Amino acid sequence: MDEVVARAGVAKATLYHHFASKDDLIVAFLQEREERWTFGWVVAEAERRADDPEGQLLAIFDLFDEWFRRDDYEGCSFLNVLVELGRDHPAGRASVRHMATIKGLLSSLAEGAGLRDPDAVAESCHLIMKGAVVQAIEGDVDAARRARVLARLLIHHHREESPV
Repeated sequence: MDEVVARAGVAKATLYHHFASKDDLIVAFLQEREERWTFGWVVAEAERRADDPEGQLLAIFDLFDEWFRRDDYEGCSFLNVLVELGRDHPAGRASVRHMATIKGLLSSLAEGAGLRDPDAVAESCHLIMKGAVVQAIEGDVDAARRARVLARLLIHHHREESPV
């Protein structure tokens, strides 16, 4: 907290007035991150790049490709917090809620695209996304491109008339 106070240039009392604990500060950061990153960038940019839900779903992987190639790429804040603190920690619970939000967005896109079992599409697509994030942390900047191919296969599979 001392480092946060120093970087923010505020008094410790001011910081603690707004955030009673380090956990509260982390949760607030994650909420702001969700607004700016998820809704302000991913959703807004996917909608700008594609008019249809399927195109928007695939555009997310194009955005990830750009993200992974940034010099300041350091993975997903939500995954990092979840791995570091665990799902039972207050910030871990906030990360789990964020993951549910992402799956809800993916499910809505899958439903809008007319795919069979949109929730299953969302679960599988989210699994692909998280795997790509980790792969990119390992240094694989092409992970999102391969993930997009997998997402296309997933979409094709859920377009078929009969489940396999």
